[in-house]
Order: sequence, then C-alpha cells, then structure tokens
Amino acid sequence: QVQLVESGGGLVQPGGSLRLSCAASGITLSTYQMGWYRQAPGVQRELAATISNGGRTNYADSVKGRFTISRDNAKNTVYLQMNSLKPEDTAVYYCNAQYMVVVRPDYWGQGTTVTVSS
Repeated sequence: QVQLVESGGGLVQPGGSLRLSCAASGITLSTYQMGWYRQAPGVQRELAATISNGGRTNYADSVKGRFTISRDNAKNTVYLQMNSLKPEDTAVYYCNAQYMVVVRPDYWGQGTTVTVSS
C-alpha cells in the first residue's frame, strides 16, 4: 500500500523556521511529481510548492523566496524548508504525489500542523 507520512510541524514564532518532511512508501518517488499543499481553517486548500521528477520547482507567490522544496529520491523523501514564517502561514500542510507515467488519482498524506504565533 501507498503511504505518505508528513512530519516536522509544530509551534513557531513569527520569523522562525521549520522543515517539513514527507516520507513515501509503496511508490518509487523518482516517477512522481511531489508537492506541498496547505489548508487553514475556513480557507480553501492552496498549493504551496511542487517539484517535478526532473527537479524543477514552482512556488505560490505567497511563499516564494521564503520556502524551498527539495527531494531525496534515494530516501523516498520530500522536504519543505520554511523560513521567515508569518502568522498567515498557519495551516495543515499536506504532502501530494502525482504519478507521471499514467493517469491515476493523486496520493495524499494525513497532514502536519504548522502554527505561527507569538
């Protein structure tokens, strides 16, 4: 079975940093585009960052310059380094995997909570 397990969330003060991890099992990560999405209470889920299986990255304007997505295919793990955190970054962050060979439903993790507050 396929599992995406996020970790690294927590409580951090504004201006602080966190690194989120997404550990994948049951898939070969190198064949997937990976992404991080986030959802705050009462707000529609939004894309934060993606990284292709070729290593190309895309970021939402709201996080560009502050967040960095990376992948380690040998470890089947994707990371999201979050710097200069703002209260508006508070959300549940979800890991996403999109298969690039044939059309399939995406895989999703259960989420990890990030709270930015003083």
